[in-house]
Amino acid sequence: MIDLHCHTKISDNSFTIEEVITLAKVNGVTHLAITDHDTTLGLDYAMLLGKKLGIEIIPGIEISAYDYKRQTRAHILGYFVTPGHQAIYQLCQPMIERRQQASINMVIKIMSAGYEITWDEVEQFAQGGTGVYKQHIMHALLEKGYTDRIYGDLYKKLFSRGSETEPKGIAFEAIEYIDVFDAIKAIRAAGGVPVLAHPGQFNNFEAVQDWVEVGLEGIEVKHPLHQEAEERKASNLAKKYNLVQTGGSDFHGFYGERETRLGSKSMGEGCLEMLKKRVIRNRTLQTSKEKIEGTIKA
Repeated sequence: MIDLHCHTKISDNSFTIEEVITLAKVNGVTHLAITDHDTTLGLDYAMLLGKKLGIEIIPGIEISAYDYKRQTRAHILGYFVTPGHQAIYQLCQPMIERRQQASINMVIKIMSAGYEITWDEVEQFAQGGTGVYKQHIMHALLEKGYTDRIYGDLYKKLFSRGSETEPKGIAFEAIEYIDVFDAIKAIRAAGGVPVLAHPGQFNNFEAVQDWVEVGLEGIEVKHPLHQEAEERKASNLAKKYNLVQTGGSDFHGFYGERETRLGSKSMGEGCLEMLKKRVIRNRTLQTSKEKIEGTIKA
């Protein structure tokens, strides 16, 4: 069983790396991509632990990006990236810092609105990770009895982005996300294969052609948020633009928006083999390019 989309406590999963990989073993997962948001932290350790348990850990990332042309968010998965690569670190570290500052601002607003929580209480749920996410704030509120779930009416009241039918949340903080073109390029620079995550969530379908031109190589077909219509759209685009079709559970543990089984939404071994072939091809092309450029400079 292959799961190509999973998070850990390094970003916004309630489970640690150890807990995630152990659960993967129990669920019969043989290949697992760890794709924490905007970081490759913990991947080296995860790969070592996976080897001990007989699970191939695919080093990945999910970059929180934005399509500035269409004014909508977009998430880009990267598979087989080099952990700690500077192209990713330099692009994503400012994003991590912006998210942390936004979280501080949100907690201050929530406290000002009369909710009795503290930053220290929130931060304890994010220990070991890159910073505080909204799920950690909700966890603190849940512990204080303000809600009985992470996602629900209180989440909307606090964090809603706002719409024609729904007011903006009282603690909402806008974050400047990474340009989607930069995200794709950084993943390729780090030796990885860029794949569009859950296009149905942000309705990114019409942007695929533009992103293929700068190096997008895959599209997530199977995902917990995708119904048959979204899967069909994604699959058709994959065939049209020769993209690898991927799938995964997008597992977040207790912090998941809906209950999802780790190991679900697998696209099978063929998908993984196609990703590996893309990695070999890309790195071969990069090596050839570097040799040519070196000869020209000489």
